[in-house]
Formats: sequence, structure tokens, C-alpha cells
Amino acid sequence: MCRSDVKQAVLAKNDDLAASLRDDLTRQGVAVVNLLSSPGSGKTELLGRILARAVERGVPVAALTADLATENDAVRLARSGAPVQQLLTDGLCHLEARQVRGRLEGWLPADTAVLFVENVGNLVCPASYDLGETLRIVLMAVTEGEDKPLKYPTAFGSAHLVVVTKTDLAEPAGFDEMTFRANVQRVNPGVEIVRSCARTGDGVDTLLAHALAARHGAPPHRPPLAPHPHGHHHAASAPVS
Repeated sequence: MCRSDVKQAVLAKNDDLAASLRDDLTRQGVAVVNLLSSPGSGKTELLGRILARAVERGVPVAALTADLATENDAVRLARSGAPVQQLLTDGLCHLEARQVRGRLEGWLPADTAVLFVENVGNLVCPASYDLGETLRIVLMAVTEGEDKPLKYPTAFGSAHLVVVTKTDLAEPAGFDEMTFRANVQRVNPGVEIVRSCARTGDGVDTLLAHALAARHGAPPHRPPLAPHPHGHHHAASAPVS
């Protein structure tokens, strides 16, 4: 079996596990939001704000946060008052559905409406692994460059929603938002782009509303690289033309 065949077999097994996990959590009334980004995008701080807003509103949410080492992010997120668990990947640059299922067993509160999964900071490997999510959100900071969607078309092309973070730094960073938006649309036509700033709270209510809408069955945007209904991903590349 060649290397590509092994990779496809691994992904197929993961997708089957993800589909099963998604079915189980949907029956329990839980929506899963998978957050993907590069390191330094500010997703931990933004997620903390979202969790705190949900707790303030009485919305039962929980979070899993993944890293190669340390429990620093779990400590930060727990300040929101929401149940939080750290998931250490033992060197893996991404999460897999088996790891998420294993971490949820015996922990996830029964009344949870939305489970946020903060993936490892990486836009390459995590993009290929379905975690049983209801909603996949890809985040990018204004400091990362407008061409990021073109450099990572698999991540941006599989997103149900795209979030641009640290918008308070847009002007000093020289961020060209129109070019960024055009690049996102090249790889994922029609996807919504949300502006956010953890410092000011901009975008927090919008993102929480999207998560709750997914939990209540609102059909998400259908990206070019969306998973098949039974879990397997499309093999086609995102359109970059």
C-alpha cells in the first residue's frame, strides 16, 4: 500500500468515526463548532469571550481546547465559567474524531447545547480531519496577510464561516480587507465573513448566534470542500482561479 493509500485509509476511518459522533451528538441536541486557525490568530481569546457571553445569557456551552503541550488555554477559557477540558495531542499537529470522542466520554455535561472545539493552531493538517462538527469556522488575523486563503485553500474552502480577527489592528497592519474578501470568495464562493475583535467584543454575539442557529438545525453554507453526508470528503480541490 503506497503512502497516499495509507493516508486515504486513515482519513476514511476518521470520517466514519466523525459521522458516527456527529449523529450521536445531534441526537443529544449538541452542536459542535470546530475552530481552525494558524497560531496567533487570537482564537483562544475570542472563544473565551464567546463562552463568557453564553454563560451570561444562560446558554449551556462547553469547550475542548487542543494543544501539543500545556494546559494554559484551558485555564484561560475556564475563566468564562463554562466547562472546559484540555486535550493534549501527544505531538500530533491536528485533532482526530477518535480523540474528541474519547475526551467527551464521561465529561460532557448532559444539557450542553454547543460544544466548541479549539483545534491545534495549524491550517494544514486539521483541515483534512472532520471532527463530527456541525459548523466549521476558519479564523485569520489581519496581521497574517490578505493572501492567506489562497495559500491554504483546503482550510478556507471547507469553512462554513470565515472570521477575520484582531480588526482593531487592521489600519496599522495595512490590511486590505477588500482583497482578503475577494480571495476568500475565490476558494469558497458565498461564504459569510465575520469581522471580530476580542478586545472590543465585536463579532462575539454574531458568532454565538451562528452556533445556536446550527444547533437548531439551520442549514449552514455549503463550502466546496464540505464532507459528504456519510462523512467522506470531496476529493476535488477548492477553486483557485
